[in-house]
Amino acid sequence: MDALAPYLPLIYTILRGLALIGLIHAIVTRQQVYWIVMLLFGALFGGLFGLAFAAVYTFMVLIPAARGGGRVAGQAVARGVEALKPLDTRIREAHERLTESDTLQHRADLAALQARAGRPDDAQATLAPLLSGIYADDPVVLLTSAELDLARSDFSAAEGKLTRVDLRTSAATRTRTLTLLAQAQAAQGKPDADQTYRDAITGATTEEPRARYAAYLIGQGRAADARTLLDQIAKTESRATNLYRRQEREWFQMAAGLRKELK
Repeated sequence: MDALAPYLPLIYTILRGLALIGLIHAIVTRQQVYWIVMLLFGALFGGLFGLAFAAVYTFMVLIPAARGGGRVAGQAVARGVEALKPLDTRIREAHERLTESDTLQHRADLAALQARAGRPDDAQATLAPLLSGIYADDPVVLLTSAELDLARSDFSAAEGKLTRVDLRTSAATRTRTLTLLAQAQAAQGKPDADQTYRDAITGATTEEPRARYAAYLIGQGRAADARTLLDQIAKTESRATNLYRRQEREWFQMAAGLRKELK
C-alpha cells in the first residue's frame, strides 16, 4: 500500500473523471436510476462507494459500449457534454458556426436553441432566409417554422406552412405535420380540425395525435368520444414495450391526466 501512496491522488482524479464521464453516459443512454445516483455522488463528492461505482460502471457499461459501437458511444457522451453547457453559450457557438458556414443544418440548430431559450421571434428570424430560398419547401424548414408560429400564436401562418409540407416524405413527417395542422385549425376554431386529427391518427408513428385529439374532444364537450380514445391509449400503453413507453411517456402521461379530468 505504501508503494501506491504517491499515486493515490492521480488514481483519485482518474476515478472522479470516470465518474463524470459515466454520469453523462448514464443520463444520455437512460441507464438505471441507481447508476445515475451513485455516479453523481462519485463525481460531486468523490466518496469511496461513488468512485468504486465509477470503476464498475466503466468496466461493465462504458467499455462494452465502446467495443460494441465506439463511435455511437462517443457521440452519446459528446452530446451529453454539449448539453451541460449553458444555453446562452450554446446559442453563441451555434451563431458562430452559422457565421462561418451558412447551411440548412446550422440555421436549424441555431433556431432550435433559440426556441428552447424562449425566443421564438429570434428563431423565426433565423429561419426566415430559408423560407424564400432553395429550402422553401423542405419539410424540416416548414415544420420547424410552423412550430415557431404556433408558439407565437400565429396560427394562420402556421397553417399556411403546414399545408405546403409533402406528406409523402415519411410516416413521421406526415404524423407530425397533420398533428400540428390540427392544432393550428383548432386554435382558429375551424371545424376542419376534427378530420385533420383523424387523418393524423391513421398510420401515426406516435401517440401524440391521439392524446391531443382526446383533449380536443373534451374541449368540444364530447366526453364519451374522448373516453373511448383514452381507453385505447391505455390499452396500447399496457401492451407496449419498455422502450415505447419511455419514448411516448409524455403522451401517455397526458392521456392519464385527461382520464382523471373526465372522472
